[in-house]
Amino acid sequence: MPTGQRAKPANRHMNVKSAEFVTSAVKPSQYPSPVGHEIAFAGRSNVGKSSLINTLLGRKNLVKTSSTPGRTQTINFFLINNGFYFVDLPGYGYAKVSMEVRKKWGPMVVKYLKTQESLRAVVVILDIRRTPNQADHDLLDWLGHYDIPEIVVLTKADKLKKNKQAQQRTLIAKDLSKDPSALILFSAATGMGRQELWKTIGRRFEV
Repeated sequence: MPTGQRAKPANRHMNVKSAEFVTSAVKPSQYPSPVGHEIAFAGRSNVGKSSLINTLLGRKNLVKTSSTPGRTQTINFFLINNGFYFVDLPGYGYAKVSMEVRKKWGPMVVKYLKTQESLRAVVVILDIRRTPNQADHDLLDWLGHYDIPEIVVLTKADKLKKNKQAQQRTLIAKDLSKDPSALILFSAATGMGRQELWKTIGRRFEV
């Protein structure tokens, strides 16, 4: 697709025909040429972000998962259906990563979020078993301040029984001052929430 040409809006029931890693970047000059919309993914380290993206795309190892939290230290771009990007942002809040590295992450991610006109939403990923911490609140507050839509997803839902899932969703929603129905329950193990998340992303593409 020629540079700058708009991709057609994604169908709410996305058929992922192609998905490929394009590049890693730490500054705007390294971002790939725009082809359409972008959806970014952000979450605390070890929250299941890579597994969520792989599940969403129906791929096993497109986004590399690691047993070492905090390993992703760049902004990674994935081209989907030759028409839009998924953007994997570095995980945050992992204390064992050096202070020098953590200081670079913040400005790098902020620069991306503030400058990408094709960004349509940020999928904010939280572990359903954990209460949101200050870093989670800071990210959501920042997105709200700059009018960047967020899609909040609660991962690892299969780790809890159904009644406990509902309790945790209500608890986290209250903590974030949101309606529980706005939080998507997701499981990479079972595929729970995959279709709902695609529908929500599709609505952002239509705005």
